[in-house]
Amino acid sequence: MGLCRVNLNPCNAMNPDTSQLRKLLDERERDRLSPLATRSYEAIREQPEVELETGHRQWFSVDADRILHSRAYTRYIDKTQVFSLVPNDHITHRVLHVQIVSKVSRTIGRLLRLNEDLIEAIALGHDIGHPPFGHDGERYLSRICRAHGLSNFVHSVQGVHFLRTVERKGKGWNLSLQVLDGILCHDGETHLRSLSPLRGKTFAQLNREMQKKAADPEIQIVPTTLEACVVRLSDVISYVGRDIEDAIRLNLIQRNEIPKGCRTVLGDTNGTIMYRLVEDLVQSSLGRDEIAFSEEVADALRKIKAFNMERIYRNPLIKTESAKIERLYGILFEQFLEDLAVGREESVIFREYLEGMSPVYTDTHSPGEIVRDFIAGMTDAYFLRTANSILIPQPYPPRFS
Repeated sequence: MGLCRVNLNPCNAMNPDTSQLRKLLDERERDRLSPLATRSYEAIREQPEVELETGHRQWFSVDADRILHSRAYTRYIDKTQVFSLVPNDHITHRVLHVQIVSKVSRTIGRLLRLNEDLIEAIALGHDIGHPPFGHDGERYLSRICRAHGLSNFVHSVQGVHFLRTVERKGKGWNLSLQVLDGILCHDGETHLRSLSPLRGKTFAQLNREMQKKAADPEIQIVPTTLEACVVRLSDVISYVGRDIEDAIRLNLIQRNEIPKGCRTVLGDTNGTIMYRLVEDLVQSSLGRDEIAFSEEVADALRKIKAFNMERIYRNPLIKTESAKIERLYGILFEQFLEDLAVGREESVIFREYLEGMSPVYTDTHSPGEIVRDFIAGMTDAYFLRTANSILIPQPYPPRFS
C-alpha cells in the first residue's frame, strides 16, 4: 500500500522499474532505522558491480543471498556443532545452529531498529570456516598448519577466506566489507558483557586483522557495525541453552545439575534461557551504541558457559574417537600434499577441488594452503569417506567390453 502512494513506476505492472523500488527502500531506511544502524547503501565492496545499481534487492540482501547459495553454506548440513558421530537425529548440527543465530539476531535487530539484512548475512556466514568435527577439528588442523609453516587455523579467518577467495572456483563472492568483518569478528566463545563497534574500517584494516587473528587466535577484534555486535552476542544466546538440551538428551547431564544461581536468573530450559537473554540484551542496549547484557545476567551467563565447558565440551564421554580423528587429519594432509607434489590428477584434491579453479587462486596459494582449504571445507561424512578410500583397499571397478 505504501509503495503505491508514491509516484513510482513499480505500481505500473506494465512498466516496472525495480531499481526505483530499491532506491525507495534505501530512502525509507533513513527514517525507519536507528541512527546507529548501518544503511544498505553504505555497503563497501572490493570490486564495483554496476548491475547492483539496478534491480530490487538492497545490497546487504544480495550478500545474504550469495552466502545462502554458496557451496560452503550447503556443506553446513553435515558439520559438527558440538557432538560428533552421534546417531541421534535430534542433536544440533551446524546448519541448525546457524539458522537459530540468524533468527535470534534478526529478532534483536528488529527490536533495536538495526539493519536486518546485514545481520542475516553475517549470521548465515559466521561459521562457514569450521572444518570437520567442529572445534576439535579446528585444533587438529591448526597444529598441522603450524607444523607445515602456515599460520594458525582459525575458523573465523577461514570463513572470510572461503567467501572472499575460494568460492566460485577462486573468484569469490565480492561480499561487502561489513559482512566479512562481522564474520571475522563473531568469536562467540569469548565471554563479553558488552560490545561497541569500531566504526570506519577499510579492507586494508580487514586484511591486517585477519593476519593478526591468524597469528594470535586469542586476540580480540572489534566489529565495525552494531549489527555485527548483535550477531556476536546472539551466537552465545543460540548455543548455550541448546547445548544443554542436547547434553540432557544424551544423558551427559541432568537438568537439576545446572547451577542454582543460573537457573534462578536464566531458567533451566533452552526456551527460557534464550528468551531471558534476548529480553535483557534488548533492554540493556536500547538507544546505546553498544550491545550489552545487564551485570546480573552477564554474570549468570558466564557461569552457565563455565558449567557447559566443564560438563559438556570437555566431557571425556564425547571424546572417545578424538585420537582417531586427529590421526586421520594428519594422514589426509600428508596424502594431499604428496598428491600435489607428484601431480596425481586422479586424487580427489584435483578432481573435486582444483578442477576448474581459477589461476588467481592456484598461483597465489602454496600447496599447504591449498590442502588446508580443501580439508577445511569438507563435511564430517566426506572427511570419513575420503579417509576410508585412502586407508582401506578398494575393489577394482568392473570391466565392461
